[in-house]
Amino acid sequence: MDISIFEGSVFNNFIRGVTMTKSTIWISYDLGVRGDYSSLYGWFDERKAKECGESIALLTYEYSGNLLDALKLDLSRSVEITKRTRIYVIYRDRATTKIKGYFLFGGRRTPPWAGVSGSNEEDEDIES
Repeated sequence: MDISIFEGSVFNNFIRGVTMTKSTIWISYDLGVRGDYSSLYGWFDERKAKECGESIALLTYEYSGNLLDALKLDLSRSVEITKRTRIYVIYRDRATTKIKGYFLFGGRRTPPWAGVSGSNEEDEDIES
């Protein structure tokens, strides 16, 4: 029997004695015009993600170890990541209980509202 189908599965982790953790997360995504949306949507569907507006999904993610490392590895195995891929996760940090956000792939761009108010002041990001 080919047991490779169980690789990375909850069953496989149970057999190995790995403790699984669950976290509720939001994922914001922009894969570009030619992005691998079908694979990402399949990944969301497998995890019963809920749609929360344009390019935002809510799901309960099950993982072992570090949330961000596990999520990045899981997504990179399932979705074609290109230089245009931007995936941002919002989660509650278990150590501090603060809500945090992190770019798994890509980074921040200049927002379309920059300069609209006429103010060119630069603000420092401060966690409250």
